[in-house]
Amino acid sequence: MTFEMILVMGVLFVAILMFIFEWVRVDVVGIIMMVVLPLLGLVTPKEAISGLSSNAVVSIIAVIIIGAGLDKTGVMNSLARLILKFAGKSESRIIALISGTVAFISSFMQNIGAAALFLPAVRRIARQTNIPVPRILMPMGFCAIIGGCITLVGSSPLILLNDLMKVVGDYQPFGLFSVTPLGLALTAAGILYFIFLGRYILPAKASEEKYGPLSPVLAKTYGEIGDLYELHIPDSFKEQSLKAIDLRPLYFCTVVAIAKGTTRQRVFAPEPDEFLGPGDDIAVVGPRELVEKLAQDYGWKLKKELEVFAEDLSPNNAGIMEAIVTPRSQLVHHTLKEFKFRRRFGVNPMAIFRRDKIFISGISDIELLPGDALLLFGRWEKFHFLKEKPDFAFTEPVKGEIINTEKAKWALGCLVVSLVMILGFHVQLSIALLTGALGMVITKVLTIDEAYDSVDWMTVFLLGGLIPLGVAFQNTGAAKFIADSIMSALGSVSPLTLFIVIGLLTSFFTLVVSNVGCTVLMVPLSMNMAIKAGADPRIAALVVAVAASNTFVLPTHQVNALIMRPGGYRTIDYVKAGSGMTILYLVVMIAGLALFYGF
Repeated sequence: MTFEMILVMGVLFVAILMFIFEWVRVDVVGIIMMVVLPLLGLVTPKEAISGLSSNAVVSIIAVIIIGAGLDKTGVMNSLARLILKFAGKSESRIIALISGTVAFISSFMQNIGAAALFLPAVRRIARQTNIPVPRILMPMGFCAIIGGCITLVGSSPLILLNDLMKVVGDYQPFGLFSVTPLGLALTAAGILYFIFLGRYILPAKASEEKYGPLSPVLAKTYGEIGDLYELHIPDSFKEQSLKAIDLRPLYFCTVVAIAKGTTRQRVFAPEPDEFLGPGDDIAVVGPRELVEKLAQDYGWKLKKELEVFAEDLSPNNAGIMEAIVTPRSQLVHHTLKEFKFRRRFGVNPMAIFRRDKIFISGISDIELLPGDALLLFGRWEKFHFLKEKPDFAFTEPVKGEIINTEKAKWALGCLVVSLVMILGFHVQLSIALLTGALGMVITKVLTIDEAYDSVDWMTVFLLGGLIPLGVAFQNTGAAKFIADSIMSALGSVSPLTLFIVIGLLTSFFTLVVSNVGCTVLMVPLSMNMAIKAGADPRIAALVVAVAASNTFVLPTHQVNALIMRPGGYRTIDYVKAGSGMTILYLVVMIAGLALFYGF
């Protein structure tokens, strides 16, 4: 063992400690690697920063921009709606459907692309179902990695497999779907693992992106405002106007939307002269106990959750904001009734806050003054419109985004162009995806600033710094030394023992070395060991190619790095969930090889 080998192993050990104990943020660990490795002479300065221009990192940047374009045009909203249609609000069904779909897509395109494309949809589904993002994102990410094992073109190690086998001898190549039974078994095992054990191994914290009806800051002031509920008006109800019913004085409730019984036409921010009729569904904001009393008094049915308005008024699309009346506002010295507030702005006034006093009833007749705070419920698109006007200053950033459905065809076209270039013309992944990302900007789906803003630069620098660590491991010969030492120490072993050791060794190397580098190193080595042990060298090579995707314990894989920030994960979360997944993966892999291929 040389001094350089000892040095690179020491750097790896320190990097793992920094990941586990979080002395610095993970992207800072990546930058430290880019600085320390060339200073120690373990890589050249060019190799130290090569990660930032690597195929994987450039692909991540490009596919995130493509995903942002799909999200802004409502494509991901439609996808989320389709998934929820089949999965409902069941966490287990949502995990199974999303993870299975991403695994399937990963079987024919790079796993990082599949994961990044689904990221916006997962966020939307989590917000709409109130399931914390971390409980959906990690299963999706792990299955994106596993899905690469379903076909021979799903991951780089499997793509290289047949060529690397030729180096050792003239062996029969594997077909496109030769690995499919094993890949499907691994995918099913991964999904079941999270369905049955997810509640114990996944973080239960709420997503920091969760959009509730009332933010924690506003809840401290307007806590009595309540929540959002949906009621159904029976056919026996006689038609009445909202003004005649006047729900505020008795029930402190605000009707924020109406779905007409016959036409199903939606009316958002209904005015006092709007009529409620038999068969209508209404959405109201108010305290739970008073909404229940309202339903009881009028004979209306209070639903367990939003149904008719499940999408229109989901946290993705609507919520509550506080707006301060500015001195320049047209509303100053006018009442909401005089100004025809709902008709002009399309949002519902719910309360007025003035000099530490909250007005809930009779607010339409209160003359507004500069500095008054209005609590408003409405769709995010209306708030984005209002924030451009001089009448209000919002106390919090406006959530959601303006969906530009007119550009959806262009966004989908850019994605299709990228996929055709990858699958049909075998253009390098990064170039094909950059073409799609550039198309998003040229067709004005996104502005160039929006494209830059969509990229998670923490992920970029994390991966950019870890790639040279893998280069150092190979340059110094440390990886080959460890592999040779273990293999020579084994001596004469059974095929089963040999394959288990190969799987374990490959799983270790793929955490610190790129899966391609690990495969190039381990395939010839394992095949030669299999020949000596009297085992099938083709199976030994297949073990390496499949085990190269067994990388769940640390956020070093590009998919794990991608979901770390959006999921709010820490390294310990990967250790906790990934340790069991790693063991299960090895068990299913070995059992699958014995069952489907025999050895």
